[in-house]
Amino acid sequence: METVILEERTDGVIVINGREMMADASGGYKPVSMIKAQHKLEDEVVRKIITYATELSATIARFRGHTMTDLGDFDALIAQEYNAKIGGKKGNRTYQTVDGLMKVQVQVADLIDFGSELQVAKSLIDECLNEWSADSRPEIQTIVTRAFSTDKEGKINRAEIFSLMRHEIADERWQRGMDAIRDAMRVTGSKEYVRFYQRAKVTDQFRAVTIDLAKV
Repeated sequence: METVILEERTDGVIVINGREMMADASGGYKPVSMIKAQHKLEDEVVRKIITYATELSATIARFRGHTMTDLGDFDALIAQEYNAKIGGKKGNRTYQTVDGLMKVQVQVADLIDFGSELQVAKSLIDECLNEWSADSRPEIQTIVTRAFSTDKEGKINRAEIFSLMRHEIADERWQRGMDAIRDAMRVTGSKEYVRFYQRAKVTDQFRAVTIDLAKV
Protein backbone atom coordinates (compact mmCIF):
# COMPACT_ATOMS: atom_id res chain seq x y z
CA MET A 1 0.00 0.00 0.00
CA GLU A 2 1.27 3.43 -0.87
CA THR A 3 2.17 5.56 2.14
CA VAL A 4 -0.07 8.60 2.29
CA ILE A 5 0.69 11.19 4.93
CA LEU A 6 -2.58 12.94 5.71
CA GLU A 7 -1.47 15.07 8.64
CA GLU A 8 1.77 15.97 10.41
CA ARG A 9 1.21 17.40 13.87
CA THR A 10 3.49 19.51 16.07
CA ASP A 11 3.50 16.83 18.77
CA GLY A 12 5.45 14.51 16.48
CA VAL A 13 2.45 12.40 15.53
CA ILE A 14 1.97 11.72 11.83
CA VAL A 15 -1.27 10.34 10.43
CA ILE A 16 -0.34 7.79 7.76
CA ASN A 17 -3.03 5.89 5.92
CA GLY A 18 -5.43 6.88 8.66
CA ARG A 19 -3.21 5.60 11.52
CA GLU A 20 -1.41 7.68 14.11
CA MET A 21 2.31 7.01 13.82
CA MET A 22 5.58 8.50 15.05
CA ALA A 23 8.93 8.47 13.29
CA ASP A 24 11.52 6.40 15.12
CA ALA A 25 15.32 6.72 15.29
CA SER A 26 15.83 4.07 12.59
CA GLY A 27 14.02 6.15 9.99
CA GLY A 28 10.83 4.16 10.05
CA TYR A 29 7.42 4.72 11.61
CA LYS A 30 5.88 3.19 14.71
CA PRO A 31 2.20 3.18 15.70
CA VAL A 32 1.56 5.49 18.63
CA SER A 33 -0.27 2.64 20.39
CA MET A 34 2.99 0.64 20.46
CA ILE A 35 5.06 3.39 22.08
CA LYS A 36 5.55 3.08 25.84
CA ALA A 37 3.78 5.75 27.86
CA GLN A 38 7.03 6.88 29.51
CA HIS A 39 8.71 7.28 26.10
CA LYS A 40 5.75 9.25 24.77
CA LEU A 41 5.83 11.49 27.85
CA GLU A 42 9.61 11.96 27.46
CA ASP A 43 9.08 12.90 23.81
CA GLU A 44 6.52 15.52 24.80
CA VAL A 45 8.79 17.06 27.46
CA VAL A 46 11.78 17.24 25.11
CA ARG A 47 9.73 18.78 22.29
CA LYS A 48 8.36 21.41 24.68
CA ILE A 49 11.83 22.33 25.98
CA ILE A 50 13.40 22.42 22.50
CA THR A 51 10.60 24.68 21.26
CA TYR A 52 11.34 27.19 24.03
CA ALA A 53 15.11 26.82 23.54
CA THR A 54 14.83 27.48 19.81
CA GLU A 55 12.70 30.58 20.39
CA LEU A 56 15.10 31.84 23.07
CA SER A 57 18.11 31.25 20.82
CA ALA A 58 16.48 33.28 18.06
CA THR A 59 15.62 36.05 20.53
CA ILE A 60 19.22 36.22 21.78
CA ALA A 61 20.52 36.28 18.21
CA ARG A 62 18.19 39.19 17.39
CA PHE A 63 19.20 40.94 20.62
CA ARG A 64 22.89 40.64 19.79
CA GLY A 65 22.27 41.92 16.29
CA HIS A 66 20.32 44.93 17.56
CA THR A 67 22.98 45.59 20.23
CA MET A 68 25.85 45.65 17.74
CA THR A 69 23.81 47.81 15.35
CA ASP A 70 22.99 50.32 18.10
CA LEU A 71 26.62 50.51 19.22
CA GLY A 72 27.81 50.78 15.63
CA ASP A 73 25.39 53.65 14.97
CA PHE A 74 26.59 55.38 18.14
CA ASP A 75 30.26 54.95 17.13
CA ALA A 76 29.52 56.41 13.71
CA LEU A 77 27.71 59.38 15.27
CA ILE A 78 30.61 60.10 17.64
CA ALA A 79 33.08 59.84 14.79
CA GLN A 80 31.05 62.21 12.61
CA GLU A 81 30.02 64.78 15.22
CA TYR A 82 33.12 64.90 17.39
CA ASN A 83 35.84 63.47 15.17
CA ALA A 84 36.59 60.99 17.95
CA LYS A 85 36.80 57.25 18.26
CA ILE A 86 35.75 55.04 21.15
CA GLY A 87 38.09 52.26 22.20
CA GLY A 88 41.69 51.28 21.68
CA LYS A 89 43.68 49.97 18.75
CA LYS A 90 42.28 46.44 19.05
CA GLY A 91 38.70 47.65 19.00
CA ASN A 92 37.85 47.05 22.67
CA ARG A 93 35.20 49.53 23.78
CA THR A 94 33.31 50.41 26.97
CA TYR A 95 30.02 52.32 27.05
CA GLN A 96 28.60 53.61 30.33
CA THR A 97 25.55 55.43 31.66
CA VAL A 98 25.92 58.90 33.15
CA ASP A 99 25.17 57.61 36.66
CA GLY A 100 27.90 54.98 36.33
CA LEU A 101 25.56 52.13 37.23
CA MET A 102 25.41 50.34 33.87
CA LYS A 103 27.97 49.58 31.22
CA VAL A 104 28.38 47.58 28.04
CA GLN A 105 31.78 46.23 27.04
CA VAL A 106 32.83 45.02 23.62
CA GLN A 107 35.99 42.93 23.60
CA VAL A 108 37.76 41.85 20.45
CA ALA A 109 39.70 38.59 20.66
CA ASP A 110 42.15 37.45 18.02
CA LEU A 111 41.53 34.03 16.48
CA ILE A 112 44.92 32.32 16.49
CA ASP A 113 46.13 29.29 14.57
CA PHE A 114 49.58 27.72 14.40
CA GLY A 115 51.88 27.13 11.42
CA SER A 116 54.45 24.43 10.71
CA GLU A 117 56.95 25.98 13.13
CA LEU A 118 54.93 24.31 15.88
CA GLN A 119 56.42 20.94 14.92
CA VAL A 120 59.90 22.39 15.40
CA ALA A 121 58.83 23.58 18.84
CA LYS A 122 57.50 20.13 19.70
CA SER A 123 60.83 18.50 18.71
CA LEU A 124 62.86 20.92 20.84
CA ILE A 125 60.55 20.46 23.83
CA ASP A 126 60.70 16.67 23.45
CA GLU A 127 64.50 16.86 23.54
CA CYS A 128 64.27 18.63 26.88
CA LEU A 129 61.77 16.17 28.31
CA ASN A 130 63.77 13.14 27.17
CA GLU A 131 66.93 14.46 28.77
CA TRP A 132 65.44 15.64 32.03
CA SER A 133 65.04 12.93 34.65
CA ALA A 134 61.64 11.29 34.88
CA ASP A 135 61.09 12.85 38.30
CA SER A 136 61.86 16.41 37.27
CA ARG A 137 59.20 18.91 36.23
CA PRO A 138 56.36 16.34 36.06
CA GLU A 139 53.84 19.18 35.77
CA ILE A 140 55.59 20.42 32.62
CA GLN A 141 55.45 16.96 31.08
CA THR A 142 51.72 16.80 31.77
CA ILE A 143 51.12 20.21 30.21
CA VAL A 144 53.20 19.31 27.14
CA THR A 145 51.20 16.11 26.67
CA ARG A 146 47.91 18.00 26.87
CA ALA A 147 49.14 20.91 24.73
CA PHE A 148 50.11 18.82 21.73
CA SER A 149 47.19 16.40 21.94
CA THR A 150 44.55 17.06 19.29
CA ASP A 151 40.83 17.23 19.86
CA LYS A 152 38.09 15.66 17.74
CA GLU A 153 38.62 18.29 15.03
CA GLY A 154 42.35 17.61 14.99
CA LYS A 155 43.18 20.94 16.62
CA ILE A 156 45.76 21.34 19.36
CA ASN A 157 44.93 22.72 22.79
CA ARG A 158 45.68 26.45 22.42
CA ALA A 159 45.18 27.22 26.12
CA GLU A 160 47.79 24.65 27.12
CA ILE A 161 50.20 25.89 24.44
CA PHE A 162 49.94 29.39 25.91
CA SER A 163 50.42 28.02 29.43
CA LEU A 164 53.70 26.42 28.29
CA MET A 165 54.98 29.86 27.33
CA ARG A 166 54.45 31.15 30.87
CA HIS A 167 57.08 28.80 32.29
CA GLU A 168 60.51 30.36 32.58
CA ILE A 169 63.03 27.55 31.93
CA ALA A 170 66.66 28.41 31.24
CA ASP A 171 67.38 25.44 28.95
CA GLU A 172 68.44 26.91 25.59
CA ARG A 173 66.42 24.34 23.65
CA TRP A 174 63.32 25.21 25.67
CA GLN A 175 63.84 28.88 24.87
CA ARG A 176 64.18 28.10 21.16
CA GLY A 177 61.05 25.99 21.40
CA MET A 178 59.12 28.92 22.85
CA ASP A 179 60.46 31.16 20.07
CA ALA A 180 59.25 28.60 17.53
CA ILE A 181 55.78 28.66 19.11
CA ARG A 182 55.70 32.46 18.82
CA ASP A 183 56.80 32.23 15.18
CA ALA A 184 54.10 29.61 14.55
CA MET A 185 51.28 31.86 15.78
CA ARG A 186 49.04 33.20 13.02
CA VAL A 187 46.17 35.64 13.58
CA THR A 188 43.46 34.31 11.28
CA GLY A 189 40.70 36.70 12.25
CA SER A 190 38.92 38.18 15.23
CA LYS A 191 35.68 37.80 17.13
CA GLU A 192 33.72 40.36 19.09
CA TYR A 193 32.28 39.53 22.51
CA VAL A 194 29.73 41.83 24.11
CA ARG A 195 29.17 41.81 27.87
CA PHE A 196 26.76 43.69 30.14
CA TYR A 197 27.24 44.93 33.70
CA GLN A 198 25.25 46.81 36.32
CA ARG A 199 25.44 47.80 39.98
CA ALA A 200 23.14 49.40 42.55
CA LYS A 201 25.58 52.08 43.75
CA VAL A 202 28.79 53.53 42.35
CA THR A 203 30.64 52.14 45.37
CA ASP A 204 29.56 48.58 44.48
CA GLN A 205 31.40 46.21 42.20
CA PHE A 206 29.86 45.70 38.76
CA ARG A 207 27.93 42.45 38.38
CA ALA A 208 27.57 40.77 35.03
CA VAL A 209 24.11 40.53 33.49
CA THR A 210 24.23 36.80 32.75
CA ILE A 211 22.91 35.51 29.46
CA ASP A 212 24.92 32.27 29.41
CA LEU A 213 22.45 29.52 30.42
CA ALA A 214 25.19 27.53 32.18
CA LYS A 215 25.93 30.45 34.51
CA VAL A 216 22.41 31.54 35.42
